[in-house]
Amino acid sequence: MAHYTLNTPVSEQDMRQLRVGDSITLNGVIFGIRDATQRRIFDEGIAPPVDLRGAICLHTAPNVKKEGAHYLPVCIGTTTSTRMERFTPGLIEQYGVRGIIGKGGLGEGSAKAMRQFGACYLAIVGGAAALQTIQIEAIEAVYWEDLMPECVWQLRTRELGPLTVAIDSHGGNLYAQVREEAANRMRDVYRDLGLT
Repeated sequence: MAHYTLNTPVSEQDMRQLRVGDSITLNGVIFGIRDATQRRIFDEGIAPPVDLRGAICLHTAPNVKKEGAHYLPVCIGTTTSTRMERFTPGLIEQYGVRGIIGKGGLGEGSAKAMRQFGACYLAIVGGAAALQTIQIEAIEAVYWEDLMPECVWQLRTRELGPLTVAIDSHGGNLYAQVREEAANRMRDVYRDLGLT
């Protein structure tokens, strides 16, 4: 396992070098998105308001406060990714997204798109929103404010992480490994209890 520091936007080569279990720290712009954002893109057929090629997207709907024309971060936490599975292959294939930051993992459709196009799922520690928030230097822009707080958030990061590569572009999947290990342990427990 290795640690990488990446600057956004990232390339396919950047992401193909990563393997499950590696950690990364990010610098540069990332985009906060959530359910409503992606429903607008995919269900309503409206193109994203920003160029997402090479982007890292964060599953979030942050708490912010508005001062004049600007938003300041109060708490930028991460939401569970699983329910956004149906959108992720399209983000990768159609719009060139190279990474998703979230918690809880994604499904096989997303993992397949990551293998095909060179992208990764980057897990962040749940409950670490306080740390994550101070790693966001600024909210540079907000798009689709009518979806507040599930807008498109343009966030400038500095040393965001460490993030764990949980699904890589080579077929590695930390969540699948954990499920397999748990199933093996359960078989051992059942055997030891004489239930098999």
